[in-house]
Amino acid sequence: MMEQFNVALQQLLAWLALPEFGLSTLFVIAFISATLLPMGSEPALVGLLHLNPELFWPAVFVATAGNTLGGALNWWLGYGAHRAVDKLRHDRAGLQAHAKAQSRAHLRALAWLEHLGPKACLLSWLPIVGDPLCAVAGWLKLPFWPCVAYMAVGKFLRYVTMTAALLWLIPEALKLL
Repeated sequence: MMEQFNVALQQLLAWLALPEFGLSTLFVIAFISATLLPMGSEPALVGLLHLNPELFWPAVFVATAGNTLGGALNWWLGYGAHRAVDKLRHDRAGLQAHAKAQSRAHLRALAWLEHLGPKACLLSWLPIVGDPLCAVAGWLKLPFWPCVAYMAVGKFLRYVTMTAALLWLIPEALKLL
């Protein structure tokens, strides 16, 4: 089954290959990379801009929009998971057993996120922890629209910084493409 998934993913990526589809491909890749699937959108963005430098701002905005929508999907997945767990935990014994099983570090992290509120979603751009952070924001039932706004700001700043650095400050990096 995993082999079929890999073949399907390779076919999808071949169909969406740059530069034939350009900005729409970038949107899809940025969206998918914001989900919990292990994929990065920066190489697609830098590759598109290497071929079409005049598309810098449109490409950054398209990547930001796709990545933010992927983060919003993660928020909804976290929110939906919380609702499903709440429905399954209808007796107090199950709730108490779950509370005892949580580690101190886990509880501190949740308390920290609840304290920061939607502002924590500014960190959604971070590798490894950023995408799950959006799902945790949904799990904690943090307000959706403020979370999405903070996600967008963080992701926009990441794309501008990383892309500008790769294109203009570290042009040797493009030789690797």
